[in-house]
Amino acid sequence: MLEPQDLLLLGTDLLKPVPVLLDAYDDPLGVTAAFNMNLLARINRELGGHFSLPQFQHVARFNEKARSIEMHLRSRQAQTVAIDAAEIRVAFEAGETIWTESSHKYRLAEITEMAAESGFKGSAQWVDEEWGFAENLWMAG
Repeated sequence: MLEPQDLLLLGTDLLKPVPVLLDAYDDPLGVTAAFNMNLLARINRELGGHFSLPQFQHVARFNEKARSIEMHLRSRQAQTVAIDAAEIRVAFEAGETIWTESSHKYRLAEITEMAAESGFKGSAQWVDEEWGFAENLWMAG
């Protein structure tokens, strides 16, 4: 929907060592786990879901091929959960997961290539070396 010369500001998380990434998405204080579990709480509250939150566990894993962190909610036991607003019942095996998020990580050089492949020209880039994050200003072609 962008017109030629329009600008897009794109934030990109840069690839970091896997232990650093896993610590960020499975932090010791459980902040990310609470955020992830909130998805089930919202389904319960807003869609008449019947998830028992203690029966699910937050899981963060690194997908090497996709270079992404995947967040999942793992069923601790075999169970069936109804979601009233959707008029469905979902059966879970013990250990089965709900894949809730993918957070892709990039190498700095790839970002300019992505711009060109997408019909944009990289206009500017600001890199936070400490946190491994880049803000990229792209211009539509």
